[in-house]
Formats: sequence, structure tokens, C-alpha cells
Amino acid sequence: MNTEKVAQHIVQWLKNYAENAKVNGFVIGISGGIDSAVTSTLCAETGLKVLCVEMPIHQAQSHVSRGQEHIVQLKQRYQNVTDIKVDLTPVFEEFKTEVSLNGDQATVDMALANTRARLRMTTLYYHAGLLGLLVAGTGNKVEDFGVGFYTKYGDGGVDLSPIADLVKSEVYQLGDYLKVPESIMKAAPSDGLFGDARNDEDQIGANYDELEWAMKMNSEGRTVDDFKGRNKEVFTIFKRYNTANKHKMIPIPICEIPQNLR
Repeated sequence: MNTEKVAQHIVQWLKNYAENAKVNGFVIGISGGIDSAVTSTLCAETGLKVLCVEMPIHQAQSHVSRGQEHIVQLKQRYQNVTDIKVDLTPVFEEFKTEVSLNGDQATVDMALANTRARLRMTTLYYHAGLLGLLVAGTGNKVEDFGVGFYTKYGDGGVDLSPIADLVKSEVYQLGDYLKVPESIMKAAPSDGLFGDARNDEDQIGANYDELEWAMKMNSEGRTVDDFKGRNKEVFTIFKRYNTANKHKMIPIPICEIPQNLR
């Protein structure tokens, strides 16, 4: 990948999109991870207004410190970057008092994890509407179109997706080029939705290098029977997520009414 040219292309695309939409810039949720760090830096490169929003909900301290380190660095490098912290922990706790928490604990935990992401989406759109900004998504190609590893109408609820055509390894290449803090470059990718230190690989069962390989094999029409050992295991994991999360990757189904019924 021609990293410099790709970065320039995304920055120009962002700038053109914002100018055509007649908005002032971008708002981005900062998680302390590589995807949000790269996306926010690319947005900052446009010269347009960029609002970085911290939205902790019982967040692991390592995520908080990395996010804050990135924001400090970004504000030092770009005068068009501002930041705000919105502590959503009290909102989340109040929400839990109004809903049923009965049922299988794993199911409840997942529902609450997705609720965290949707509270953050609401917060980003509040500030976007207030300041005339676009919500910039931080999903990469493997997450968005491979395994669907994001929350529908949560971190998947965005106005535009600058890095969604880049696989994770390419995002890291951009991170190195854009001088993302070393602590973020070395950190294990994590969605941060459970308030602990678990990472994406813990949840999925495969790392992003493996998932990139599986995504490529799937695009070539390969099947699980083509592989053995760890490769077969990884491809099976990929296919399971890809199938189960297909509803996130395709347009919302519409019940079309036949003309003879109108």
C-alpha cells in the first residue's frame, strides 16, 4: 500500500464530502484504540473543525489513558482539534434501573454492551447537531464487512466511514505514517464495551491477521473443507460471524407491496 498517497486520498475525500455537505467538520468518539486514533488524525489533517469526544462508561483505565494521550498529542499537532469528556456512566446506570436485567447473564451482558455503544452514538449525534458536524465512523473493513464486529445503530451509526475500505494491517500502516502514539500502536485491539481488559481476539477467537486471511479466502470462494487445523478453525469462525452478522452489512429489508395490491 502506498501509505502516503492513501492518507492524502482519504483526507481529500473527507474534505470534499464535508464541503459538499456544507458542514463545519467532524465529531469522533475516542476509544484509545488504533481505529479511532487513525480516523481522528485523518480528519484533523483536513484543517476542518474536529471534536474528539471521550465517553467513558466504567472504562478500563488503560483505554482511558491511551485515549487521553492521543487527544493531547492531536491538540498539540493540530489547532483545529478540540475535545470534550462526557461521562456516560451515570446515564448507563440509570438506564439499568429502568429495564429488566433478568435472564441468561451472557445475554444480558451483551445487550448492555450494545447499549453502551448506542448511548455513545446518541452523544456524538447530539454534538454533531449542535455544532454542524458529521459523525465520522471508525470501523475498518474486517469489522464492517467481514465479521460485522460492531453494534448496529451504535458505533455502526455514522455519517461517513473514512477507513472502512482498509483492513486492520493497513490501518496500522496508516497509524505509523500518521504518528499515532506508540502505546496505541502496541495495544491489543478492544471494543471496550464490557468495562474490563478483554480484547477483540478474546471475544472473536481469532486475531485480525487471521481474519484478514479468512476474508480473502472467502472472497475467492473457498469453503471450510478446503482447510485443516488452525486455518479450518479460523475460517469457521469467520464464516460464523459473517453469516450471523449479515443483517448489519446489507440494507434494511423493505417489504415491497405488489402493484396489484395497491
